Amino acid sequence: MTGDAANVTNAPNGAAPRAMPKTSRKPNRPKAAQGHPRNKPGPREELVVVGALAGAHGVRGDVRVRSFTTAPEDVFAYGPLLDDAGSVLLEAQAVRPAKDHFVVVPAASGRSREDWEALKGTLLHVPRSALPPAEEDEVYIDDLVGLTAQSEAGVPLGTVKAVQNFGAGDLLEIAPSGGGKSVLIPFTEADIPTLNLAAGHLTLATWDIWTSDAP
Repeated sequence: MTGDAANVTNAPNGAAPRAMPKTSRKPNRPKAAQGHPRNKPGPREELVVVGALAGAHGVRGDVRVRSFTTAPEDVFAYGPLLDDAGSVLLEAQAVRPAKDHFVVVPAASGRSREDWEALKGTLLHVPRSALPPAEEDEVYIDDLVGLTAQSEAGVPLGTVKAVQNFGAGDLLEIAPSGGGKSVLIPFTEADIPTLNLAAGHLTLATWDIWTSDAP
């Protein structure tokens, strides 16, 4: 995850938001220390999504890749691209940009056009350890998903389901603890005064406003 804070573009087919971009609460830097990134449980190293396969290109075994990274070319900057089990899925020998994707010549993958077509939509990962740390005033989007959202009194309100952006800034999609429709909360310091990744929670100061049924 590199570069300046950027808007979020979601992965295809309802997958989790892309992990590479960083975001920051506007207009000011976060007041609370964000702590260290949380380590997800599991026997293998944590992986983050950086792109997806977009099908075959031509008849010689080349493949198209969609990037979810802030700088699109950075999808290839962190080593071989892995599947969700951590196995190497694609290592680029040569890359050229296209309209909304990259055309990749694989390094001796042994896969045919039919193979790549069958893998279309597969998410591409890199190890979390390969990525640089976020800046002081930024947070990786991947680290926001799964956080507990709580009131200023510490009462659990829901869980961060995803991060959305429809052009006016990042929005946290909160799944309420009691069920029901998700709530979109602007990722601003006014709405979210504290953010503690190490503890796994954030504070919502305006939950009642955004959940109000009033016109």
